[in-house]
Amino acid sequence: MSFEQDACFLCKEDLRDPVSIPCGHIFCSICLKTYWDHADHTGSYLCPQCKVNYNKRPTPRRIGGSRYGTLNRNSEPFPPPPPSPDYNYAGPQDVGCDICIGKKHKAIKTCLMCLASYCEKHLKPHFESATFKRHKLVDEIGHLDRQICPQHQKGLELFCRTDQMCICVLCTVKEHKGHDMVSAEQERAEEQQRLGATQAEIQEKIHDRLKQMEELKQAVDSLKNSAQRALQECEKMFGDMMRSIERMQQEMAKLISTNKRAALSNAEGHMERLNHEIADLKRRDSEITQLSRTEDHIHFIQTYHMLIAQTEAEELPSVTVNPYFSFGPVTKAVSEMKQHMNEFSNDELVKVAKTVNKMSFCELDDAKKKRSIKAEEAPMYKSMPVREPQYRDDFLRYACQLTLDPNTAYRQLYLSRGNRKATLKRDTQSYSDHPNRFDSLPQVLCKEPLAGNAFYWEVDWSGEGAAIGIAYKGIKRTGYGDHARIGHNRKSWSFFCSDSSYSARHSKDQVEINAPYCPRIGIFLDHVGGTLSFYAVGDTMSLLHTFKASFSEPVYPGFWVWYESAVTIVQL
Repeated sequence: MSFEQDACFLCKEDLRDPVSIPCGHIFCSICLKTYWDHADHTGSYLCPQCKVNYNKRPTPRRIGGSRYGTLNRNSEPFPPPPPSPDYNYAGPQDVGCDICIGKKHKAIKTCLMCLASYCEKHLKPHFESATFKRHKLVDEIGHLDRQICPQHQKGLELFCRTDQMCICVLCTVKEHKGHDMVSAEQERAEEQQRLGATQAEIQEKIHDRLKQMEELKQAVDSLKNSAQRALQECEKMFGDMMRSIERMQQEMAKLISTNKRAALSNAEGHMERLNHEIADLKRRDSEITQLSRTEDHIHFIQTYHMLIAQTEAEELPSVTVNPYFSFGPVTKAVSEMKQHMNEFSNDELVKVAKTVNKMSFCELDDAKKKRSIKAEEAPMYKSMPVREPQYRDDFLRYACQLTLDPNTAYRQLYLSRGNRKATLKRDTQSYSDHPNRFDSLPQVLCKEPLAGNAFYWEVDWSGEGAAIGIAYKGIKRTGYGDHARIGHNRKSWSFFCSDSSYSARHSKDQVEINAPYCPRIGIFLDHVGGTLSFYAVGDTMSLLHTFKASFSEPVYPGFWVWYESAVTIVQL
């Protein structure tokens, strides 16, 4: 991977044996090892530059091809090992020793007589020599030029109440002649009293906050107990409802069985009678056959009149069968009851959810919040922003189909699955030259611009680290700096995922997020309403972070991918 960084953030020297960590920052191998060796006893590892927190120590990746490394290899066949970082050197936030030449050590004391700050080594004369006996040492002070009069280059000793400023003795002669002046010590004493009153006010506020904290803790305990009771009571009531439904099921089964038995018994009675009638009719048919064959005319006449009379006197009832009889109406009735119950339960659940969501447990009541609420209520767009959904099915109504743009892909990113998956490979891919391609960072953007509506998509990620975000079309495509990295500038927003931490970043603002590991992230963008939210997708939708912004142009979903990692856009 190519990069443009030449100096190590830790030692401030040229990079030697450079390595990169999941957040993308580069250090000397020995510097990073020494820095993290100091953190081994805490078990928590921070990136020295961006302060991303890793719960376990990541494995740094060696980086070849740096411009500095190439120059050194050409000029020095055997470069010396990099020096061990000295953490006594003054950093950007430290006060440096005024006596050190070259790289300065941290100052530990400031002399108000010498108007200079000293490291431990150069401070020794102040303790060992009688010359410095009357000098006054204080904890290190930055910006010592503020202790000197800019006009006369003398130490500031007095305070002009007329002009509300510190002055030197020579200032009393001309510039502040006739003004109300006192010694700095006297002014300090009077301001110390006012400071004491301010401190008392702060301590009172601390007391109030502690009291509010205690009340909040008690309310939280009460909330937990109330929630537990509600869960138990709801479980009991739902158990009663389920038992009631089971009883209804049993009654319905009993009703069907009873009607079935009655119908079968009735049918069996009719069948038995029909069998008897059939047998009797067959007997008569046989008698008629025999009678028709007799040669005794008297017997024929006598028997014939008796059979005819008996047949004409007997009327057999007919059995009518309903060929369409079934228990289908019962099934239909139960199905309608189920539908009514589902609709009723959904309506009631929505009512309960609305009621609970309207209840405010605690809120910050101050003027700033009231002003912000009024500002939010003011219409900023012609289109109305979308109310963010709560359930995954609701999010899916805003689902959009995305594909990765090969013309933006870093040359070591391998695209697959119809340009929906990106994996960082060691080998360079055969992409053609294109001005939209990221030339130094393992990033890729989607083809589809998003604007004017609400959109939802989901991403599966795996490996050691990846970043999911959006960017304006104008984000830089060249170089390794923050100007081109998604989330590290004003033209993009990102959500960084690793196997031990999450963080959200926009420009210089970074938020660490404590949440369980989740391999699928849902992203909801309300372009008009100005929100970008990231969710852990599972049985429920768990909000991880929300950016609030005024999107001034279409945005493109994008990804940053680390070694042995991959991101996949889920087809919804």
